[in-house]
Amino acid sequence: MRLSFGGKQYFKKWVWISLVLVYLVIIAGAVVRMTGSGMGCPDWPKCFGYLIPPTSVETLNWNPDRTYKKGQVIIVNQSLLVANRNFTTTKQFQLNHWNPYTKHDYALFNPWHTWIEFINRLVGALAGFAVLIMAVFSFFWRKEKPSYLFWSVLTVLMMGIQGYLGATVVYSVLEPIKITLHMIFALAIVAVLTYLLFTANHPELKKATTLLPKPVFSISILAILLSIIQIILGTQVRQFVDHQIDTVGELAKSEWLSNPMLSFYIHRSFSLLVLASVLALMYYNRAYILRLTQVPFIAFIVGVEIITGILMYYVDFPFLTQPLHLIFASLLFGLQWYVVLKLWQHQKATATVSESKIMKSDK
Repeated sequence: MRLSFGGKQYFKKWVWISLVLVYLVIIAGAVVRMTGSGMGCPDWPKCFGYLIPPTSVETLNWNPDRTYKKGQVIIVNQSLLVANRNFTTTKQFQLNHWNPYTKHDYALFNPWHTWIEFINRLVGALAGFAVLIMAVFSFFWRKEKPSYLFWSVLTVLMMGIQGYLGATVVYSVLEPIKITLHMIFALAIVAVLTYLLFTANHPELKKATTLLPKPVFSISILAILLSIIQIILGTQVRQFVDHQIDTVGELAKSEWLSNPMLSFYIHRSFSLLVLASVLALMYYNRAYILRLTQVPFIAFIVGVEIITGILMYYVDFPFLTQPLHLIFASLLFGLQWYVVLKLWQHQKATATVSESKIMKSDK
């Protein structure tokens, strides 16, 4: 019985599922940042040592005549203690049953923060599981499409590295540079999954029916490079905002971007360059009938990014503007990358047609 056709069919389906779940992880991460829930689970991969996190602080208090399992956590004198074995408590607290948590000294419990962070991790685990299933189905095509297997296995490895980076974010108590690296690596996973989706949708090089204007591919590359620079600059601005929140408090929103760093002004000015590159793509797409259906959505997203950026600066960070700004930036990257891949394939097809014409004329 041949499994090739079914394998390919399910492979494409699981590429889609994996990409959607990775974007859901990015969305969940944005909500975590907006709500300040990054330390809702102070350990990793469990949450206070539990597979399902506690809903009440009573669970994290020491109690007599209670059974604890190895790895479960309690809070004592604003410090975390970890059970070093399975045991049942007596009437007296016995310190020899516990080890101090040494990764950091953060020992606060907020049930909302805990469950928001737990949901973020749960979606991340689902995304990892989906990527693993995708890799299994790619195995059926190891002979006909070995690239499917290569990129799928690479994605599995990248998800493992992303999980490790998530752990370092927790252990560093949300060090901004590690949050930034975590975000950028998520976009790298988006890029690989988008490439897999593109190759699954366009397995063969089609004959070009229209010539590709020379500047358009370069403009698409410029547009995505500008967006990547914008994302990096944006994370630096976000780091500055995080520092301001620690300094002036969460309620003093009007001061979060007072006297901002130079990267903020560069970030703000670069948005005009991104807009210009997208408008150029829109012109070529319409004028030469390129049928790049993603371009209007890209233009819409750039508009949303500019509007949310203006609102954050001039209207003191209205509700949801921060996560929307981050989420739409990641969507913009994915769509721009897909357009680059489509134009790259179109350029290859155009070159193939030109070469065949030259060969015929030589004859």
